[in-house]
Amino acid sequence: MAFTPCKDHKRREREQKKLDKRIARDEAKADKTVTRQEEQELTDLRMIEEARLAGMTAEEREFEAELAAEAAAKVS
Repeated sequence: MAFTPCKDHKRREREQKKLDKRIARDEAKADKTVTRQEEQELTDLRMIEEARLAGMTAEEREFEAELAAEAAAKVS
């Protein structure tokens, strides 16, 4: 005679599968939220930098570009 699991065991397996799916769904939501927050922070930083550069004169922008080039040269 073949072994058949009892109904209680099958029910526990179904409940565990549901729980696993819920946990995976919650983790996906959390990852998505973190990604959105990071994207928003980068967008905010870009906007701040653009506003800062917009308020500068041509000479100040040229000086900033030179500093960035020097910093890039030191890193390489």
